Amino acid sequence: MRFLFVLDSVEAPAAANPRLGRRLAAALAGAGHAVTLLELWDGQTPPPAVPGCRTEALAFADEAAMERALEGGAAGHSPVPLRLARLALHPQAAGAAVRQFLLKAPRRVTDTRRAIQRLDARTPFDAVCAVAAPYRAAFALESARLRGKKLLWQMDPYAANQSYRAPGGYDRERRLLAAMDHVFITDQALPDFAPGGPLAPLAGRVSRLGFPSLVPPEGPAPAVDRQSCVFCGTLYPGLREPGALLALFGALGGGWTLTMAGGGWDAFAADRARAEAALGDRLRLPGPVPPDRARALERSAGVLVSIGNTAANQLPSKLFEYVAAGKPVLHLAAGDRDAALPYLRRWPLALCLAPGDPQAQAAALRPWLEANAGRQLPFAEAARLYPDFTPGAVAARFLQALADPAPETL
Repeated sequence: MRFLFVLDSVEAPAAANPRLGRRLAAALAGAGHAVTLLELWDGQTPPPAVPGCRTEALAFADEAAMERALEGGAAGHSPVPLRLARLALHPQAAGAAVRQFLLKAPRRVTDTRRAIQRLDARTPFDAVCAVAAPYRAAFALESARLRGKKLLWQMDPYAANQSYRAPGGYDRERRLLAAMDHVFITDQALPDFAPGGPLAPLAGRVSRLGFPSLVPPEGPAPAVDRQSCVFCGTLYPGLREPGALLALFGALGGGWTLTMAGGGWDAFAADRARAEAALGDRLRLPGPVPPDRARALERSAGVLVSIGNTAANQLPSKLFEYVAAGKPVLHLAAGDRDAALPYLRRWPLALCLAPGDPQAQAAALRPWLEANAGRQLPFAEAARLYPDFTPGAVAARFLQALADPAPETL
């Protein structure tokens, strides 16, 4: 079959969703399918080549600059007047804002739609799949004129996403999904499609699809710092916050270090200042790092650290990269409905701490660290415990859904 995947890394070049889309594309190409990637990028960080796939790229430096100036519309950061002042200093970014907010025709939608149609006219595709979030590629595909099927892979929900306010909410999402021939969703999104749910009328066109996150580590194993605890990920106000983790390591003491690689600290300046004062050189904050650097940090760690999402309908794909590394996982749960808990209960080297007093948490953590830090299970054990999250299994499920799009049991 001939596939086109539309991947968007404009706002975050190192984001997981386009990276996972590339991984599925590579698995399909390895199985003999003809795969083209349409990469939407920021004009500064070229997307990587994908084995067996042909790549077309569209740069959106103007929209990337707009997103940086406006901080992606996130709450809890700079005051709105300051964001607008930054925007005014960049004519291209200001132009992008005019197209998006006044004309309702962002270039990432209009230019991407034209590119999809141009590529399909040149070599017709059996299916075109937009990977979301972000949702600009999905909106471009929605109104594109194609000969083949339109597919949407919702790794993150639209209306139910708690990290931002989705324009149009469920009404907009229903229109988007109605334009698709098939939609792939996570297990955590199923309640929205169940009887009585806001997306129930679209339930007949959805299939569950895992994250193709489970791949074996590459290259020789590095030296492991047993007392190094590493978190890699982005922080979000109200969704994934660092306060409880920082307080825990303040109570933990000893020589255990905490590395937190990733962005989002602008909203947590006070937490950061307190932790730096309390932990000193036991706290390391390298900021956003490329995927290769993140993998190196994870492979050299004695323990990998996970912060639970407060949104029960969002599961971090990073979780399966952690277990693929075979490492002990310390998870700070966001509560009983934390989406990661059912998966981590399968992992023999996991400790899940419920929200609570940092001193009590530290008392439970110390003996677990002494017994488990630095241990490693073989990749085969991770693949046995999480078989739905290997690229081969995800590719097989993807193809099966296209061949026999039977409704999911909700």
